[in-house]
Amino acid sequence: MTNHLLLEQLDALIAEETNPIANMANTAALLYHSLPALNWAGFYLYVENTDELVLGPFQGNVACVRIKAGQGVCGSALAAAKTIRVADVTAFPGHIACDAASRAEIVIPLKKGTRIIGVLDIDSPQKERFSQADTVLLEKIARLLTRRSNWSEGLYISA
Repeated sequence: MTNHLLLEQLDALIAEETNPIANMANTAALLYHSLPALNWAGFYLYVENTDELVLGPFQGNVACVRIKAGQGVCGSALAAAKTIRVADVTAFPGHIACDAASRAEIVIPLKKGTRIIGVLDIDSPQKERFSQADTVLLEKIARLLTRRSNWSEGLYISA
């Protein structure tokens, strides 16, 4: 599936739905089943009172439930408020191995205005799996998701 078609399909999936949990669930499933060589695709949501991320909707093996800001790739992307793409997670200081099969990872912050509300996390068992083109696509997907979802609707984000 081309990047353009993937964005169109996501747009159609979430066009009439504003609930962020439903939209994240469909986004995770679409990415997991559409992009090659993935072993995990999903979301972590930011919990302000604890300064950590908590597991959200995902596809793949079981995952770490909570990640502190600044820890691992997800916590580092949260702390830096920017996308982090890691070619080889074994070389990333402090990598959290939720799935021992993961070799590459990309994490995109979900931003509502200047506030980070969570991250999109994608893992692959293949080193150097993610390219600059993947970064651009996944950042567009994150923007579409955050724009279309009502983040006060049915979402628990406080401790």
